[in-house]
Order: sequence, then structure tokens, then C-alpha cells
Amino acid sequence: MKAHAKLVRQFIKEVLNEGDIEATGKYFHEDVVELVPLPGQGPGLSGLKKVLGGLRSAFRGMNWLIEEQIEEGDKVVTRFVWSGEHQGEFFGIPATGRNVSVWGVVIDRFVEGKIKETRIIMDGLGLMAQLGVFPPSKD
Repeated sequence: MKAHAKLVRQFIKEVLNEGDIEATGKYFHEDVVELVPLPGQGPGLSGLKKVLGGLRSAFRGMNWLIEEQIEEGDKVVTRFVWSGEHQGEFFGIPATGRNVSVWGVVIDRFVEGKIKETRIIMDGLGLMAQLGVFPPSKD
């Protein structure tokens, strides 16, 4: 396994799955740029940590599974699925108790051994349907 891909895997294990949000700084630069920020996400490492903490608070038992990973030059592309039980407010949606499973892809660019830019694309529409924000199609 290549070095940058290994760091992404360690981040997913330590921060996302085990919940050590403070360890995020081991993997990301202080001035990391989120190229596709979540609504309301602040800049830099502090904004990222706040969003990650909010996700972990909203979804009990959150677990991220890497399905595919490619490292090329200074970039790592990771295809993932995360799951959890909606037990806290999420973007104004009160806890539903529903289990969710959300797919996505993240592209991380490394500079000097840490992530400098990141871009995450997740199935937000699917997540909202699973939370019951709108009913699924009857077709």
C-alpha cells in the first residue's frame, strides 16, 4: 500500500470510526481547503473538525468502510460507504432513530505528508430520503 493511501486509512480508522476528532490535525494541514464544503462548514482544520464532530454526534455507531482506493502522485481517491443510526440533530433534522448507509468519494491532495485539499462527494439526496425528509418515489 502506498504511503498517502495508508494515511487516509489511518485517518478513517482513528478519527471517523473511533471518534478521536482531535487527531484530525495529524492528517490535515491547519489551513486545509475543503473544495466542496458541507453547508455551514467553516474554513480550515477547525471547520473540518466541527463538521466531523457534528456527524459523529448525529449518527451513533458511525462506521466508514473503504470500498476502493487509488493513489496517483500527490492524490488519493477513496470510494467509501458510511453507516450509522440517526440519534442527533443533523442539518436541522431531529433524530429519527433510522439507520442510514451513505456512499461517497473523496479526493485528497497531499503536501508534505498531510492533506492540503480535500473534496468529498456524498449521496446527500439518498441520505435525506433515508431520514424521511421526503418520501421515496412510488415508481
